[in-house]
Amino acid sequence: MKTEIKPLKSINGEVAIPGDKSISHRALIIGSLAHGTTKITNFLRSEDTLATLNILKAIGANIELTNAKEVVIEGNGLHSFQEPEDILDAKNSGTTIRLIMGVLAAQNFYSVLTGDDSLKKRPMKRVIDPLSKMGGLFFGRKQGNYAPITILGTDDIFPIFYSTPVASAQVKSAILLNALHAKGISQITEPYKSRDHTERMLKYFGANIEEKGTTVTINGGDDLKGKEVFVPSDISSASFFIVTALITENSTLLIKDIGINPTRSGAIKILKMMGAEITTLNLRYLNNEPVCDLLVKSSNLKGVEIKGDIIPTLIDEIPILAVAASQADGKTLVKDANELRYKETDRIKAIVNEFTKMGIEIFEREDGFEIIGKQKIKGNCTCESYNDHRIAMSLAIAGLIAENPININDFDCVNISYPQFLDTLNTLR
Repeated sequence: MKTEIKPLKSINGEVAIPGDKSISHRALIIGSLAHGTTKITNFLRSEDTLATLNILKAIGANIELTNAKEVVIEGNGLHSFQEPEDILDAKNSGTTIRLIMGVLAAQNFYSVLTGDDSLKKRPMKRVIDPLSKMGGLFFGRKQGNYAPITILGTDDIFPIFYSTPVASAQVKSAILLNALHAKGISQITEPYKSRDHTERMLKYFGANIEEKGTTVTINGGDDLKGKEVFVPSDISSASFFIVTALITENSTLLIKDIGINPTRSGAIKILKMMGAEITTLNLRYLNNEPVCDLLVKSSNLKGVEIKGDIIPTLIDEIPILAVAASQADGKTLVKDANELRYKETDRIKAIVNEFTKMGIEIFEREDGFEIIGKQKIKGNCTCESYNDHRIAMSLAIAGLIAENPININDFDCVNISYPQFLDTLNTLR
């Protein structure tokens, strides 16, 4: 599907952003591992989260979508799943396939996980290596690095002390979900602290888990208890509209009930360093997650360096931060972000290719890119989404401030995380 994006002058009003994708995934999985009823409200119903839901149902979880934003799970504990009758399809979702691998490795049956063409190109050894040390058996394409992945699970899981080579919430979460089934203490240490939604939710559901610096310790074998979970609005999805308000004139935007987990809010920190006028209102905690309202106003931005241990806290927001950087005074440098090359597409190359097409001066680096700011976006071109939802939405925001309309191919990939994106945008025009 080709979608035309026309320029606008400003946005004003209040916007409701859909529920957080990362938290929606984890609420489904952990609720299915718990005993008793888990009720999830403000659930994000997207292609990615439905992939997780359908896999859990295929292995015997009792899950019901009671309406568009509510899910009820009747959980029967850690060992209540059963062997699936068919291959399990994670679609485009890296979170789904990697976290579910942690669950399936601890089940005493055979299963196979696959995904779409994009997911089949994403590396899986980083998850398989630690899970194999814990007792699971895995077989996959190209020496076990790519899906489809065959799993021979076991109910005899070994505890592990493991240092991850990269800061990855998906790797850490897969190990934690597997370690829930072990008899004894497991410990995971990262080079930097990645997003900690899994740790927070496991603690909320009653797991014996502790965090200290970049190390997480969990004592397996304890039962989890069903809970009520409110999914805050997704900060990654909100970032597109935050940047829109910042880079358009005379704009004021209020975003309510947004999750500002410190391991996810690096983009807000960077935007404030750039001079963004973003005010935090009504800060509170819901099911162990910090939530607030954000008031955003048009701002004069300046270029900054984005590097080091803040990168894992904003890795998904780098494409939209690149749009903000194109309108900032001076140069913005992104480095230490090589992980972007292993997302739904090579996001570094995608950003450089499509920004160049729109007339933005940008230079590719091995681990990031450099943008010269305060540029006019020419538009009047057709851009590629690479079937990557965050690239597609970032290009759309760039199109809002272009001199001429732009077209984006395969824009329907936004359904992976934000099916209502264009509807939200149109309400603010």
